[in-house]
Amino acid sequence: QVQLVESGGGLVQSGGSLRLSCAASGRTFSRYAVGWFRQAPGKEREFVAAIGLSGGSTDYADSAKGRFAISRDNAKNTVLLQINSLNIEDTAVYYCAARPLILSTIPTRYENWGQGTPVTVSS
Repeated sequence: QVQLVESGGGLVQSGGSLRLSCAASGRTFSRYAVGWFRQAPGKEREFVAAIGLSGGSTDYADSAKGRFAISRDNAKNTVLLQINSLNIEDTAVYYCAARPLILSTIPTRYENWGQGTPVTVSS
C-alpha cells in the first residue's frame, strides 16, 4: 500500500501554467506506476497521464499531449504533472493514483488514490 497526497492546484487564468505534485509515503514507491486522472463536475473520471516505475515510460491522453508533462523522482517519492497553456476545459479535480509495476490508463486498475487537488481555469 502507498498513501498519496496531491497539491499544487488552484485558480489560474486561461493560458497559464500549473505544476501539480503527488507525494507518496512508503519505502516501495519505486515499485508503483503512477497515473494522473481528472474529474470535472458532472463528468466521469478520465485519464490524463501515467508514468512507469523508473520514469522511462509515459502515456498521455490525446487531450494532454503537447501541454502536459509527467515526471517522477523516486528519491523524493514524488510525481509531478506540469500543465501548460491551461484552458477552461482543464477545470477539474486532479487525482494521482498508484498501482504495482505496470502503468494503466484505466482508473479501476489503480488501487491507491489521493484525495485530489482542484484546478479552476478562468477566462
